[in-house]
Amino acid sequence: MTIAPYIQLMRLDKPIGIWLLFFPAAWAVAFAAADPGPLILLMLLGAALTRAAGCILNDLADRKLDALVERTRTRPLAAGTISVPRAVALLAVLLVAALALALSLPPTVWALAILALPMIAAYPWMKRITWWPQLFLGLTFNLGALMGWAATGQPISLPAFTLYLACVFWTLGYDTIYAVQDMADDEAAGIRSSARRLGPARIRLFVAACYAIMIALLALTAWMMASPLPVYAGIGTAAIHALWQIRQLPGFPAMAGGLFRSNQWLGLMVLLGLLLGRFAG
Repeated sequence: MTIAPYIQLMRLDKPIGIWLLFFPAAWAVAFAAADPGPLILLMLLGAALTRAAGCILNDLADRKLDALVERTRTRPLAAGTISVPRAVALLAVLLVAALALALSLPPTVWALAILALPMIAAYPWMKRITWWPQLFLGLTFNLGALMGWAATGQPISLPAFTLYLACVFWTLGYDTIYAVQDMADDEAAGIRSSARRLGPARIRLFVAACYAIMIALLALTAWMMASPLPVYAGIGTAAIHALWQIRQLPGFPAMAGGLFRSNQWLGLMVLLGLLLGRFAG
């Protein structure tokens, strides 16, 4: 038995999803924790486990649709290189590990994890029933921001919710860019997405609006938390990067994957600003 198909099934060969799941939780910890270092490492482990489990759930639900899309037809379940029972067994192991990690954190984190599970399971079906699966992904994917905040032992207050909403709009923007890659195949397969709903003429304006709201909410969160100047510098640098993405959008759909992946740098810019703020505070 070769391990390569299992790495592909969990998308460990494409870590961008881990980073995008990690950064909202890490931002929350950096905002709220007295000593963010150890908790940030736990958030990274939790993001890796949750993202791997989510990918397996997604591929189990979408294995027939994936076979119809050029970019996804080589995924192990769509291509038949891993059987459904083996994928389910691996999923169970990952969920148990994620549960064990959640149980080591405050009870509020447990409650949020319980809320997240059915949402993660429902997400793959959203592209069949709504034009806005990217919004549902944002609401689901970024519960990690609330979990990270709760993991610090601080109550989930208004700044936690403004941070969560900032992350939701970030996801709505970058996942719309991601969906651009598959617009033609998605139309042929009957898969719905925000990119298809908006059409090429409106995608750029929509993503710009999402990113603008995200930056504004991040700045509002920083203001409510009385953050020092380096935090705003990190957010400002992220805003410049977001503007760069928007300027590239009229280009070719082939650029969409690279623009999507560049959001790992946007996330890092904000996190570095938050951590540098600790030294200035």
